[in-house]
Amino acid sequence: MTMTILVAPSGFKESLSVDDVTLAIHEGILKALPNARVLCAPMVDGGEGTVKALVRATGGRLVKARVTGPVGQPVDSFFGLMGGKGPKTAVIEMAAAAGLSLVPRDQRNPMLTTSYGVGQLILKALAHGAKRILVGCGDSGINDGGAGLAQALGARLLDAEGRDLPQGGGALVNLHSIDLRRLDPRLAKVRIDAAVNWHNRLLGEKGVARVFGPQKGATPEQVEHLDRAMQRWADLIERHTGQDVGIAPGAGASGGLGAGLIAFAGATLHPRFDIILNYLDFDRLLSEADLVITAEGSLDGQSPYGKVPCEVARRAEALGIPTIALAGTIGRGVDQTFAHGISAFASILKRPCTLEEAIRDGYKLLRRATEDAIRMIAVGQRLSGSRAFA
Repeated sequence: MTMTILVAPSGFKESLSVDDVTLAIHEGILKALPNARVLCAPMVDGGEGTVKALVRATGGRLVKARVTGPVGQPVDSFFGLMGGKGPKTAVIEMAAAAGLSLVPRDQRNPMLTTSYGVGQLILKALAHGAKRILVGCGDSGINDGGAGLAQALGARLLDAEGRDLPQGGGALVNLHSIDLRRLDPRLAKVRIDAAVNWHNRLLGEKGVARVFGPQKGATPEQVEHLDRAMQRWADLIERHTGQDVGIAPGAGASGGLGAGLIAFAGATLHPRFDIILNYLDFDRLLSEADLVITAEGSLDGQSPYGKVPCEVARRAEALGIPTIALAGTIGRGVDQTFAHGISAFASILKRPCTLEEAIRDGYKLLRRATEDAIRMIAVGQRLSGSRAFA
């Protein structure tokens, strides 16, 4: 009997795109099990690869754009115009304008990085006649709460002297008022949805500065500064717009971009898989599978909170389908993933190596790890029919 395996991974940040990950796993499966039927559903979560995946799925097209990048320098970016019937719909991935991959390693200071380019992409989508815009939030290199987005859309962020604040989340501790008179009026006539990690909050002990600031280069002192800045930002947003974004689900997504989207773009936030999977064929493919293989750069105790492997595994478990997760690194608390649908997990790293080596050899390592996993399954199938399991 031919085994049907669904490959449904995320990309490996700064190493492999989701398409590359999918292909490496596909090749590893066929190396160990040449007769397997392999189905592929590259999983996009709002981060890198989202636009291309949705444009491909709907028969749309990419539109090139040049915007201000996260460190204030121009970058070549893009957005998508989806195909199909209905209102003209644009899809934007914030990572294409403010992603971590656009921040040079020696400039990773979340006090200064900006989401300004994301606002510019929204304006460019409006200029192309978009009536609906889907913004994917993931893989960010910022911690400005969406302040740069607000500035690009026409809001003025002023200090006590009435001067415009510089870009970057760190400057928000000096925010005194928000002037909305120049906010682009077209925003009131477009529907904007954002695909976010629903568990990310702007404020609190699990707020964006404390949880994600260090990942983007923040020192302990900068984390405290950014936390105060986000509190000031939330207070002023509520005063000027009436929106309470401090603990709103998803408001902390992508360095707090969710908060800016709510307050200045009139966006509605959605758990990312709930809205993105509407555009993909995932459920049909899953229903045909005997086994699911998923993957992500890191698997740990945070994975059950909106990460691709556990989101895929929950859906598979509901149909009684086992899921194997492959990861670059296995972190603290990873056993929690068993309670969220993961049947087994493994690291693709088989020996000590540097980060540079792991990134360089990621494709080969992932392909081999997949082959090893499938060979283990084949051994299990043989044993299940032997006297040892009688």
